[in-house]
Amino acid sequence: MAATGLRKIRRIGLFGRGREKAVAAATTRGLLLPALVLGLCLVGLALLHVWLRLQVIHLGYVLSTTSKVQSQLEQENRELKLELATLTSADRLEEKARARLGLRQPENGQVVILP
Repeated sequence: MAATGLRKIRRIGLFGRGREKAVAAATTRGLLLPALVLGLCLVGLALLHVWLRLQVIHLGYVLSTTSKVQSQLEQENRELKLELATLTSADRLEEKARARLGLRQPENGQVVILP
């Protein structure tokens, strides 16, 4: 009987160790999925952060370029306004009318004022 009892104890012992291994494996699997999900979330957040930083840098470059273009266009606008004022000045137009077209000041009696 002692041998039978020993066999039972060994079987229970093996069963206990097998159960411990099964519980450990189940616990490991139970912890593996949340850890994997957490890891993927952290990687996703890191990638999102990097993408957002790249967008900020890109928009900074675009803003800088746009600001330079705006300054150039404002300078060109000032130059064009000055040129327009020069070309449409009364003295210049009178000079061009005399030189090119042969026009002159009207004499007395040439101007008729209508009522």
